[in-house]
Amino acid sequence: MSTDPATIVLGIETSCDETAAAVVRRDALGRAEVLSSVVASQTEAHKPFGGVVPEIAARAHVEIIDRIAREAMADAGLGFDNLDGVAATAGPGLVGGVMVGLSFGKAVALARGLPLVAVNHLEGHALSARLAADAPYPFLLLLVSGGHCQLLTVEGVGACRRLGSTIDDAAGEAFDKVAKVLGLGYPGGPALEALASGGDPTRFALPRALLGRKDCDFSFSGLKTAAARIAQAECRTEQDRADLAAAVQAAIARQLAERADRAMALYVQDHDHRLFVVAGGVAANRTVRRVLEETAAARGFAFLAPPMQYCTDNAAMIAYAGAERLAAGLTSDLGAAARPRWPLDEASALADPTHKPGRKGAKA
Repeated sequence: MSTDPATIVLGIETSCDETAAAVVRRDALGRAEVLSSVVASQTEAHKPFGGVVPEIAARAHVEIIDRIAREAMADAGLGFDNLDGVAATAGPGLVGGVMVGLSFGKAVALARGLPLVAVNHLEGHALSARLAADAPYPFLLLLVSGGHCQLLTVEGVGACRRLGSTIDDAAGEAFDKVAKVLGLGYPGGPALEALASGGDPTRFALPRALLGRKDCDFSFSGLKTAAARIAQAECRTEQDRADLAAAVQAAIARQLAERADRAMALYVQDHDHRLFVVAGGVAANRTVRRVLEETAAARGFAFLAPPMQYCTDNAAMIAYAGAERLAAGLTSDLGAAARPRWPLDEASALADPTHKPGRKGAKA
């Protein structure tokens, strides 16, 4: 193991369609230094299908995970003997892919006699802002991505409390599905943002979800359906498509801001430190960032989002979450299971599930 007084961790991330490995050094004060971060995208493999195909993703992870991990170690200028631990995403995500990365992490830990940390992918996102900035606990978090949309208070590693979550689709899922209807291909979110830059967000009226409720939950299915109908009935020119893209982007940003504003009002009842962190892939959308930053300023909150490269899936956030857990004495045994579903606030998820079990089971 390393003789460095800090903690050096190899992180592995394979929960969806990126195969990623990173090495992160955490000092005694919790500050992070990213020594390497390697991400191999599978976009071209999934593009013909308009979305991620789980079987293709899992196979691709198997084929390159060893090379990506060795590349991350080489970029960091370290050998495996310099590591203090191995962290791997154990869920939630596409379980075939999660199994690949977690199994690889277990193998490295076993072969090198290192502690293993099975990391919740959402906790990686929750802590990602700490990779490049001072983000002391506690803080209010909006985690917004293709598969997740929730507001949480983050008191520390392993200590998150849910204030609100989506009851159907996530914001990133809405971006991607509307983009698909508009014929923008995959990945849809960035393509829709580019198209929206030339559109009029006020031209098309889109529904506002859950207006009668005063909680912090989200819903994007109605917006997605309405946008699809407009696309089919009224979008005949490139300008029509740009206007609809701009309207959808504005509607998503508005809903995120409205719920975040409610969460801020609740948060200040119990906390003096006002920091609002936005993480996840949708945090890379510039319009969303701007609207949320304005909302935070109006409430007197400091605003923080990770650098763009740490908004989308990456292994640096997994390595850092693992290092935080190691510092707290939290490790996993080699029997840690891959989990397709794993809420950050399990107590709230069990007591008040946002998705009731049905024919297809709970989504989260």
